[in-house]
This record gives sequence, structure tokens and C-alpha cells, in this order.
Amino acid sequence: MTLERVSGTADVRVVAVVVAYNRRDLLVEALDALAAQTHALAGVVVIDNRSDDDSAVVAEEHPIGARVLELNRNTGGAGGFAAGIAHALATFDPECVWLMDDDTIPTPTALAELLRARAEYPEPVALLGSRVVWHDGRDHPMNTPRRRPGATKDEIADSAEVGAVPVRSSSFVSMLVDSRAIRYHGLPIADYFIWNDDFEFSARLLRRGIGLYVPSSVVEHRTKVFGATDTDPGERFYFEVRNKVWMLTRSSALSPEERILYTGASVRRWVRTFAGSTRRDVLRKAALKGVRDGVFRSPRPTAQVLEGSGVPSSEVQDVVSPPVRHDGG
Repeated sequence: MTLERVSGTADVRVVAVVVAYNRRDLLVEALDALAAQTHALAGVVVIDNRSDDDSAVVAEEHPIGARVLELNRNTGGAGGFAAGIAHALATFDPECVWLMDDDTIPTPTALAELLRARAEYPEPVALLGSRVVWHDGRDHPMNTPRRRPGATKDEIADSAEVGAVPVRSSSFVSMLVDSRAIRYHGLPIADYFIWNDDFEFSARLLRRGIGLYVPSSVVEHRTKVFGATDTDPGERFYFEVRNKVWMLTRSSALSPEERILYTGASVRRWVRTFAGSTRRDVLRKAALKGVRDGVFRSPRPTAQVLEGSGVPSSEVQDVVSPPVRHDGG
């Protein structure tokens, strides 16, 4: 796929997609922050993932004028972002989609800085991510990317020229994605539900595309605790294991060499998770179930997962499904 080079930022149409679930007060703050962006948004889509609180109501009543889509069941972050992206593309036809959870609070220039780096980079950029900090200003370990392995000197230099770092993956905690890349590579895989959905999605777009980490674009990730994803996850460890097996064996996001490297990295992370856990019996049971389902099941098509959830099926079907991995990568 070839993306044409962009120039300037003033006329770039960006739609923000916010996935909300039971954090109505943080959602209000997130929408306030979106309204305060120095680069005005062309629209905001809020996906309410069957919240038990009044998240949908406060989103409807917020002066930013968001389009609120209430799903009739919780589809997880993966399903929420897939639904939100599809709805944003169908409703607004933007040049870029800006993705975030309801506990993401962007600073006023967060979007403008992403667009600046996108415009100044000498080649087309598929996606860009922000610097993610906790509420005390420390870099959040859950959302801090590493420089792209194997990046060339030219890629590193070109990125540095625009105040960025080349990356291989990015987080849904402030990810700006070119709509053309989404239409070519497909939506996030809704069946992931939670965990590794943004890793798979961004790595798929960046296997041959350009991704930038832009430290001058700053957002707060207001998690309850400060820590990485290997903090004791309990029963949710099932999704980490199952989805990582799916990504390593069924996704087109990684090359054969990368699958070997990421398998080793995943095993090391799982060992650390077990070592730091106070409920190893829970993790063991979740891990065994995750391996079983990861090996013997495949993720269902996103359109099938979201069918009957409340998002128009035609919107999801209009965006291509991710390509199936063939042997050899």
C-alpha cells in the first residue's frame, strides 16, 4: 500500500474515538480535554460498552456534541475500538482517527503535535503515538514504546528531525491512525476482547508501514495504579495468553523472525508475572485455558463478533478484514 505524502495540518480532518466503560467522571474529563484541543476535531465518537453507570448519558449531554453509540453488550476494548473506528469512517470520512480509552486525558496540544510530526516527516506515516504519563508526570510503563528494532540510520535521523522515534507498535492510549491504512489493513480484531488488541493492530499496520512515537504529544493515562501490564492480572491473564498465542500463530502482523523473538519475550514476561503473583493457582488455570483456546480456536471475524451488538453491520463490513497470514509470513 502507498500513502501519499501530506503537507500542512490546518485542514486535516480528525475524528476522535473514545471507548467508555463504567468511568463516567473520567469520561467527562476526557471529553473536556478533547474540546480543548488546539487543533479542532471534525467529530467525536463515543462507544459505550454497555456501562452500568450513566456514561452514555454524560457523553450525550457533553457540549462537545459527540456521536454516542451504545452497545448492548460489553465487547471489550478490542470490540469497542473496532466498532468506533467503523462508525467514524462511515459517518465522518476523516483523514485520521484518534483512538483512546475513557481514562486518557490529552493535553491541549497533544493532537496538534501528532499532526505536526506527521506533516513534517519526509514519508507517509501510518500511525503516531503520544507520550503517555501517569497523573504525577512519570512516563507510564504500560504505554511507553521502544524504538523499532532494526530501524535504519536514515529512519532514526528522519524521526529525530521531527522530534520523534520510529516504533514497531503503539498503544490505544492515544494512537493517531491514517484512515487509508485502516481501510487497507482492516479493523482491530474484536475477538481479542482485551489485551494485545492494540499490539496486533498497530504491528499489522507497521509491519511495512511507518509509525512514530512523538514525545511532545502528551496525554495522561489515569489508571488506578502505576505499573506495567505484567502486574498480577488474576483471571484476566487468560486474555494475555490466548491473544498472544493468536498473534504469534495467526496474525499477519509479524514476520517469521519476529514471531520467534516475540515468543521468547512473551515467555519471559509470563515468568515475571508468575514470580510476582500472590495467586499463582489462578494464573496457572488462566494460562492453561488461554493456551488451549489459543491453539485450538481461531479468532472469529470482527463482523461476526460485533453482529447484533448495536453497531450497524454494514459499517463494519465496509472496512476490510485483516489479511490472513500465509505460511512464510
